[in-house]
Amino acid sequence: MYFYKEEVVLWMNTVGPYHNRQETYKYFSLPFCVGTKKTISHYHETLGEALQGVELEFSGLDIKFKDEVMQTTYCEIELDKAKRDAFVYAIKNHYWYQMYIDDLPIWGIVGEADENGEDHYLWTYKKLEIGFNGNRIVDVNLTSEGKVKLVPNTRIAMSYSVKWKKSDVKFEDRFDKYLDPSFFQHRIHWFSIFNSFMMVIFLVGLVSMILMRTLRKDYARYSKEEEMDDMDRDLGDEYGWKQVHGDVFRPSSHPMIFSSLIGSGCQIFSVSFIVIIVAMIEDLYTERGSMLSTAIFVYAATSPVNGYFGGSLYAKQGGRRWIKQMFIGAFLIPAMVCGTAFFINFIAMYYHASRAIPFGTMVAVCCICLFVILPLNLVGTILGRNLSGQPNFPCRVNAVPRPIPEKKWFMEPAVIVCLGGILPFGSIFIEMYFIFTSFWAYKIYYVYGFMMLVLVILCIVTVCVTIVCTYFLLNAEDYRWQWTSFLSAASTAVYVYMYSFYYYFFKTKMYGLFQTSFYFGYMAVFSSSLGIMCGAVGYVGTSAFVRKIYTNVKID
Repeated sequence: MYFYKEEVVLWMNTVGPYHNRQETYKYFSLPFCVGTKKTISHYHETLGEALQGVELEFSGLDIKFKDEVMQTTYCEIELDKAKRDAFVYAIKNHYWYQMYIDDLPIWGIVGEADENGEDHYLWTYKKLEIGFNGNRIVDVNLTSEGKVKLVPNTRIAMSYSVKWKKSDVKFEDRFDKYLDPSFFQHRIHWFSIFNSFMMVIFLVGLVSMILMRTLRKDYARYSKEEEMDDMDRDLGDEYGWKQVHGDVFRPSSHPMIFSSLIGSGCQIFSVSFIVIIVAMIEDLYTERGSMLSTAIFVYAATSPVNGYFGGSLYAKQGGRRWIKQMFIGAFLIPAMVCGTAFFINFIAMYYHASRAIPFGTMVAVCCICLFVILPLNLVGTILGRNLSGQPNFPCRVNAVPRPIPEKKWFMEPAVIVCLGGILPFGSIFIEMYFIFTSFWAYKIYYVYGFMMLVLVILCIVTVCVTIVCTYFLLNAEDYRWQWTSFLSAASTAVYVYMYSFYYYFFKTKMYGLFQTSFYFGYMAVFSSSLGIMCGAVGYVGTSAFVRKIYTNVKID
C-alpha cells in the first residue's frame, strides 16, 4: 500500500542465458551502470530466496507512486573493449534480466544482434508502465527501446521513463497474468488424469479379485466346506504362499537401512501432502522463495513421522542399535540433498553464479538439521518404539529359514523390481512434463489440485502394483517380500530419471557445465526422493495385505 509520491523501489535481480534458467548472475556482473539515487530502505532476504539465488540489488532509479517520469538519463556507460566484449557475449547467449517492483517480476532482454550476427545492439531505454488500483500497484510492464550499436570507446546513455495508469485488476488477482491456463489446463492434462484414473480402477479391480479369490478359497478349504467346485479343489493345494507362513514375518536383511528408508519415505509423503494442501490454499507462487521455505519448514516439522515409522519398524524387526538407526533415518534425506547442493555449489562458485549458496545459509540449514530435525526425530523414534514396536505378527517365525525353491525367471525378485515401477511411472509421467516445464522453463506451476490428484493416484497404483508383485512372489514360495515390495515401487525413480534425460535432450536447449550438472544433480535428488516415497507407500500397503492374508490362515 502506497501514499502519493511514496518511494517505489525497482530491484534488479539477476541476469543470465534464456535457455539456462538456473544459470543466473548478479545483474551488475554485466557492466551496467547504477542510477543516481543511493539511499534505500533495507531489504531482508528469506531462507528460500538465499537458496534459490535471488540477488536483489537497488537499481538507483528514482520512482515515486503516481509520479510520472519523462524519459530521463540516469547514468552513462564508458564502453571500453572489455565491457563491450561482456555485452557481446551476453547478447550472443540471449541473456535477459529480471527486476522486481512491489514483488511483481519484470523481464527484459539485454540486447540483440543483427541478422548476420556481426553487429550487436544494446537496449538502453527502459519504458516502465505501472498500473495501480487505488493505492496499490497491480500491474507492471516493461518495454525496451533505444537500440544502440556497441562500438568500443564510446559513451552509452541509459535512460528510463515511468508512466502510471489506472487499472481494474484487483490486488489479489495481480499475478494472474503470469499464469498460463492454456498450457496447464490443456485437454491433454485432463486426459492424462482420466487415463490414470482408469488405470486405478483396473488395478484396484485386479487386487480385489486376487484378495477375494485367495481368501475365499482359504476360508473354504480350512472350514472343510464340501461346496467347493472341482476347479477350486484342483487349485487348492497349489497355493504356495501358505507354505511360507513360518518365514514371511522374518526380519528383512539390513533392517537398519530398511527401516530408515521406510521412515524417510513416510516423511516425504507427509511433506508432499501438506505442502500441496498449503499451496492449494495459499498462492505460494506470489512470493519469491516461499515454496522452498514452506517445504523446508514442513520437512523439519514432520520429522517425528520419520522417527515413528522408522523406529517402530526397526523395533518390530528386533533391532537393538536404535540410536544409530535414528541418526541414519534423520540424516538420510538431508545428507542426500545437502551433498548434491554442496557439489553443485562448487561449480556455481567457479562460475560466480548467484546460485552459489552463501556460507551463512549453509550454517542455517545445518542448524535446522541438528537442532530441529534430530530432536524431533528422537521424539518420534521413542514414541514409535514404545507405542507400536512390539512384533505382534499373526504367525510364529520358524527358527530355521526355509530353503527357497527354484522358480521361473520372471518370478525372481530382480525382475519383479524392474517391472514394478512401470505402471506408477505411467500414471504420473504427463504430470512430470508439466512439473519439469514449470521448474526448468519459465512457467509458474499453479494447478496444485491436479498435483494432489496425481499424488493420490500414484499412491493407489503403487500399493496395487506392489501387492500384486508380492502376491506372485509369495506364491512362488519366496518370503523375501520386504525389500522386493519396497524396491519394486521405488524403481519408479529409475524411470523418472530416464525420462529426465529425454526431457533434457529433446525438450530444452540447456548447455554448459553449470546448468547440466544442476539439472542432472537435482533431478537425481528429486527421483531418489520420489522413489523412497513410493517404496515406503508400497511397503506399508503390502505389509497390511500380507498381515491380512496370514491372519486368515488357520495354522496347525
